[in-house]
Amino acid sequence: MTDERGDGASGLDVAPGVRIPASELQVEAITGGGPGGQHVNRSATRISLRWNVQRSSALTGDQRTRILAKLASRVDSEGWIRIVSGEFRSQHQNRRAAFERLSSIVSRSLVVQKKRRPTKPTKASVERRLNEKKQRSEKKRNRRAED
Repeated sequence: MTDERGDGASGLDVAPGVRIPASELQVEAITGGGPGGQHVNRSATRISLRWNVQRSSALTGDQRTRILAKLASRVDSEGWIRIVSGEFRSQHQNRRAAFERLSSIVSRSLVVQKKRRPTKPTKASVERRLNEKKQRSEKKRNRRAED
């Protein structure tokens, strides 16, 4: 994932051969909202992590286009991906969670799907299907004759 501490101080490993330098990651601690009382209102434990896909030196052209295509709904008009983590009381835990989430999202978007090879149905399955159709047809024809 990242360095030993997990906070991205030396960069973020997202896939084999892809490491986002720490200089490209913008981390900001912000106060959280919602329930939690004075602790939430006064302490900046929520983490906002931003990374610009379009300007990143960590990606090749193919990787960049793949990420931009797969994460189009998460990338803003300037090419930034923003991850916000505020589920923990600790800033350190939220920071780690944000880095893990960014790493997970980017690594999943870099996976190249195998091309599907279309297959033909087996001769036996075709025969089974045709026999079932004949039986269904015969059953319905017999019903008509009774009326």
